Amino acid sequence: MRINKLLSNYGICSRSDVNKLIEENRIMVNGKLCSPGQWVEKEDDILIDNEIITERDKIYIALNKPVGITCTAEKSVASNIISFMNYPEYIFPVGRLDKLSEGLILMTNDGDLANNILESKNEHEKEYIVTVNKPIDDLFIKGMSEGVVICGVKTRICRVSRVCDNTFQIILTQGLNKQIRRMSKAFGYTVVRLQRKRIINIKTDGIEVGSWRELTNKEVMELSNI
Repeated sequence: MRINKLLSNYGICSRSDVNKLIEENRIMVNGKLCSPGQWVEKEDDILIDNEIITERDKIYIALNKPVGITCTAEKSVASNIISFMNYPEYIFPVGRLDKLSEGLILMTNDGDLANNILESKNEHEKEYIVTVNKPIDDLFIKGMSEGVVICGVKTRICRVSRVCDNTFQIILTQGLNKQIRRMSKAFGYTVVRLQRKRIINIKTDGIEVGSWRELTNKEVMELSNI
């Protein structure tokens, strides 16, 4: 595999950070300076700053993200999720939850697991509670559940149920950019609050907004077997 993927899978740094290390001549492979995108084997002698790399322990965290935090590992972005958490080890967000939304985001250093969760064809469930600017009716519930054309794409059939006059629960199996906001807008509604409550088997239950917890071994095993 390429050096970028190996170091990311080892939980050492992001693939883009690998490029920076290579540019700075800080990575050696079998005694020679590493080149961009170089193919490597796990058995190769790989050093960063003259220290042999070793695979890091995997980290799995459930964060209840507050409104105003951006789900990016790019630290130059204001209010980015990495600076917000200030976690002592390298981690990155699995997917995204837009800045105006709150709720569950998984953080990890396990690239393989993250890719499996994000793979669209796997149709993993994500559950949201959404409040809009006016009362919803049966036509809205039916239309949302049957799929909505947004950005030239019809969304997948999903499960939608009423919580109260202007609030509904929706369970999606895809993650288009600002999908729920755009779906609601197609019916003339504006989202005023959006909370993600669940990703597959992981829930925000017991996690205060702005706080996080490590996943249990059982939860990680369930995620690994999906």
